[in-house]
Amino acid sequence: MKKFQKLTALLLSFLLLACVMAGCGKTDDSDFPVNTAPGDSPSNREDEVNQQAHETDQDTSGTRAMTFGIQNYGGGGIDPAKEINCAWNVSRYGVGECLFKFDNAMNVLPSLCDDYTVNDDHTEWTFHIRDGVKFSDGCDLTAEKVKASFERLFEAGPSGSSAPQKYLEAEAEIIADNASGNVTVKTSKPYVDLRANLAYPVMVVLDVEHTTDYDHAAIGTGPYVASNFREEVGYTMIANEHYWGGAVPFASIELLYMGDASAKAMALQAGQLDLAENITNINDLRSLQTDPNFTVTIARGVRTGLAHMNVAKGKLLSNKTLRQAVLMALDDETMCSVTVGGLYTAGFSVLPSSLDYGYENLTDPYAFDAEAAAKLLDDAGIVDTNGDGIRELDGQEVVLHYVTYPNRCLNDFAEAIQQQLASVGIGVDLEIGDSARQWDSYQSGDFDLNGSNWTTVGAGDPTEYLAAWCSTSGANYCGYKNEEYDALYDQLSSTFDGGARRDIIQRMQQILIDDAAVVVHGYYNSSMISRNATVGGAAIHTADYYWLTDEIYPAA
Repeated sequence: MKKFQKLTALLLSFLLLACVMAGCGKTDDSDFPVNTAPGDSPSNREDEVNQQAHETDQDTSGTRAMTFGIQNYGGGGIDPAKEINCAWNVSRYGVGECLFKFDNAMNVLPSLCDDYTVNDDHTEWTFHIRDGVKFSDGCDLTAEKVKASFERLFEAGPSGSSAPQKYLEAEAEIIADNASGNVTVKTSKPYVDLRANLAYPVMVVLDVEHTTDYDHAAIGTGPYVASNFREEVGYTMIANEHYWGGAVPFASIELLYMGDASAKAMALQAGQLDLAENITNINDLRSLQTDPNFTVTIARGVRTGLAHMNVAKGKLLSNKTLRQAVLMALDDETMCSVTVGGLYTAGFSVLPSSLDYGYENLTDPYAFDAEAAAKLLDDAGIVDTNGDGIRELDGQEVVLHYVTYPNRCLNDFAEAIQQQLASVGIGVDLEIGDSARQWDSYQSGDFDLNGSNWTTVGAGDPTEYLAAWCSTSGANYCGYKNEEYDALYDQLSSTFDGGARRDIIQRMQQILIDDAAVVVHGYYNSSMISRNATVGGAAIHTADYYWLTDEIYPAA
């Protein structure tokens, strides 16, 4: 595993994190092991995750307002049952919280649950709900409330992209006891670490009894209350007067949707924004980095930029030779280092090289070689017969429908890929829309290439992420099927030893590489940019979860 320097502090680490870690009960390794299933030896990967930060004082006066320029995902919805982007929104906006959470090293920490037990078979978990927590409407968080939130999620969520059954089986028996404050979950299959699954934002806990508008006014336990939603504009977030985790530093935060990276940069420079995330125009970013009035934080995280290939029967990319040629025609190193200015680190596997899943042991049989790609197509009879510059496969012109959206440089990659594939006679019909359209195309299958940026270890390890290529998972939007891969994926659910799990995951990666099953651009380096006079800066949480819960506080 690549080792990274342990940081002394997280820039813009919201006071909540310190409060939770210091005052949540059993947090020592012996009583509350982190990043492992109970029974394994505890591990701490804090020094193995690259986080850039600065030390800065915290001001908890809680009287100031802030304006934050962000990307609009899922139309701004915050219903975790509706779609995966909405689940991310409700967490990032500081509205909802889960029973557990992750720190920057992907260790599991207690949140709304402060203690737990699990049986030897890992099929019965009992979670004690933290005393004294209230929803933002002033109602107490109870065991029954947690159960009701999960039940509502399973009623409303399975048909959408949230797919809560990926984190907890729909057949699970949930027993709530308000007297003891315990929620017991009994499952038909073992979970290596159910805590990590329940930390995923889909599993956010909401007040089902009193929420009337899940889309834009869901009631949660987080430090902020969503109000004044304006379509395509944003929200006003109001400090939650009932917040259990300590002082909420901002009285209000204006979340403004700004999809254009340069527009965010100009708004910062004009004083219209205090903070912006993911300015991906490299010229703008470099200008802000050299300006003493701004703090720019760039951190290597655990997101992978990729384009899923639709290999379903009848699709162009069901032809493996064509897929191989596509990969060989793409110069990922140049795209990552030049096209997007180093905001990605080039790589060829679906998991980042910074994670401990055997990247250094993997081999890439389809490294960049445009001449070899053209020859491969020629030898397979995938040639241009009418002289229009586009090859044909079984009488059909090879024009790939590429769906993506303009965030995290995805549109830049798509345009570069369009040009590079054209050089070997492969056409690309490029559709750059919004994130909602991109998700819709996953579910409808209306794509050949689908460009996105995914958190790879959102539930503590990559099991949930790797479901995208498992034909039996219910999350396979690519039409991919490999019996060995499916069998290995099934093994993960019953393999508890960390070393054995790493070996399985390494093999799964190599299968996808050998099958030319996905286009990987590289590994994303997140950024936060702030005006120094208003906000001290920002730290990037590894899983990119906690914008308003753990990362934003005013400068002293």
